[in-house]
Amino acid sequence: MLAAVASRTRNKSATTVLSLAMPFLLSAASASTTTNPHPLSPFPRSQNNSRVHRLQLPARRLPSFPAVAPGASFAPLPQRLGMASLAASAAAAAEVTHLTQRDAAEIDEQLMGPLGFSVDQLMELAGLSVAAALAEVYKLNEHARVLVICGPGNNGGDGLVAARHLYHFGYRPSICYPKRTPKPLYSGLVTQLESLSIPFIPVEDLPNELPREFDVIVDAMFGFSFHGTPRPPFDHLIQMLVSLSDIQNPDKRPAIVSIDIPSGWHVEEGDVDGGIKPDMLVSLTAPKLCAKKFTGPHHFLGGRFVPPPILNKYGLQLPPYPGTSMCVRIGKAPSVEISSLRENYISPELLESQVMSDPFDQFLKWFDEAVTAGLREPNAMALTTANKEGKPSSRMVLLKGVDKQGFVWYTNYGSRKAHDLCENPNAALLFYWNEMNRQVRVEGSVEKVPEAESDKYFHSRPRGSQLGAIVSKQELDSKT
Repeated sequence: MLAAVASRTRNKSATTVLSLAMPFLLSAASASTTTNPHPLSPFPRSQNNSRVHRLQLPARRLPSFPAVAPGASFAPLPQRLGMASLAASAAAAAEVTHLTQRDAAEIDEQLMGPLGFSVDQLMELAGLSVAAALAEVYKLNEHARVLVICGPGNNGGDGLVAARHLYHFGYRPSICYPKRTPKPLYSGLVTQLESLSIPFIPVEDLPNELPREFDVIVDAMFGFSFHGTPRPPFDHLIQMLVSLSDIQNPDKRPAIVSIDIPSGWHVEEGDVDGGIKPDMLVSLTAPKLCAKKFTGPHHFLGGRFVPPPILNKYGLQLPPYPGTSMCVRIGKAPSVEISSLRENYISPELLESQVMSDPFDQFLKWFDEAVTAGLREPNAMALTTANKEGKPSSRMVLLKGVDKQGFVWYTNYGSRKAHDLCENPNAALLFYWNEMNRQVRVEGSVEKVPEAESDKYFHSRPRGSQLGAIVSKQELDSKT
């Protein structure tokens, strides 16, 4: 039997709302062959060691049952594990270049001089990086209310840009901007924010109980070019954030995010006067020397624009940015309680009456939606197999085709999954489209597609992929 099940998670509880089960026949050439290169394999082996399997389906409904009975227990796991960041942990902080105040100023001058950048361009990239880093850690469902405190200079401009991007990410930003500048760049940023109806709060109107009103506070007051002692009202605002950062329980106060330099810190020596202790520091271009004294849990680098002439001249060692991300974590992500990791999924309810009668048509509709939404590798699926003793194993494979006959993917005959399927043809697929709050399960038996179809695919692959498929031994168990 093959069961295609779509599940959505709503309001912290997972509910299977649709179960389409159907008998299926795997379209395959007859397996009655005489060539048997592996004692477990009834499939012939040719120069093409990368073979094709297909799942196939039409339909009747079966009830859906939970995979694990309520209250089932598992072998104990360590309570605390280091969780990898979506932005990908970079090399240890000690291996990243840290800039002096002088070098940071020179780099800005060169970027906006011979290298052709404009201040508004750099500000836009910096603000986007800050918003992306904040959204990486402080998820919208629990940290939507953000107060951005902006100073009169470029650091404040970064904060204004970050507030705009946070708004478009779905957050509810408010802005405290005590010392506005009449320069067109800054007045334009204010106009953009006002057009979005983002509130500007005067210092005197800030609520006394900030933890009740805001989930995150962004410190965008002063950057690396600041000298001297903060004057009113910024001295008061800094002291307000110092008082908040002194609250030991992070659940009872807003998280504090500082842009490039925690306001009030010495650019090179760090916190010398008992200043702000931010939970997150977003360094821009490259970390400044004071970042070595940062002890908070989240240090990110933003500003994905540093050209080779700057990298080479200053010998900058910076972590690579993952994918298309505008930020990258420096150092390891903090350890977390696994049980505390949660999302509040909110999506339209999916009713059985809303789905198509043909499960293939329904899958193709969902798949097209995943492609249109820009999901990365929507054809990636978890394939679960079991050997003749019933020992299961799972791995990710790529869907290579789907039609009324079934789902097609390719595998090497020497792999564990191929051995499992030779012993036990029953298998399951799982498509997990996190951004759409959707997963689709497919269960059934597996057979190979015709030899000609397998060979056609093999010869369509680049030469290097062909050689890799021939010589590689996939999924070998480690003996160490």
